[in-house]
Amino acid sequence: MSATFSTKRKSSISFIAKISILGALSCILMLFEFPIPIAPPFYELDFSEVVVLIGGFALGPGAAVCIEGLKILLNLLLNGTITMGIGELANFLIGCSLVLPATILYQKHKTRKMALLGLLIGVLSMTLVAALINYFVLIPAYAFFLSPAITLDKIISMGQVIFPSINSLSMVILLCVIPFNLIKGILVSTIVLFSYKKIAPLLKKN
Repeated sequence: MSATFSTKRKSSISFIAKISILGALSCILMLFEFPIPIAPPFYELDFSEVVVLIGGFALGPGAAVCIEGLKILLNLLLNGTITMGIGELANFLIGCSLVLPATILYQKHKTRKMALLGLLIGVLSMTLVAALINYFVLIPAYAFFLSPAITLDKIISMGQVIFPSINSLSMVILLCVIPFNLIKGILVSTIVLFSYKKIAPLLKKN
């Protein structure tokens, strides 16, 4: 009985340690952001979700959510917030909309084909959730908390610099937010597909 308890305890400690390490690594990657030409400069691409997905594939969907949450929390502690936590919550939900479908499907059948299918569904899910959250929550929150430096009209104007046809928030979502998230999802998924099998042995459950 005590041996079984000891084994479970060691396994739990190992699981928590791996999540902590992966959350920290993901947070570090989140600090290295760069803009892409199809979106306003406040949309910056990072590869922190690569670590979250690899951790989720190796340790399960619950671990992926924990890593995603820890990443956001650490980033919040390092950089603070300008939206009373609304932006961070939105980023957490968007990240989960990518990693959860991918890791849930992969856990059912751990094959490359299922990983590819899960990532595809995850990318589409993230793109849809990001579009809705940006339209209803994130962009309005930034416009509210950063006004008058940043207003909704200024955000639309930033989009017009890239695509002159943009004349409303919905057009910003259609021409900037959706392509941005598709590109991010595809790049992240590609890195995961090529790197997971090399890293997975280091993350195996005890």
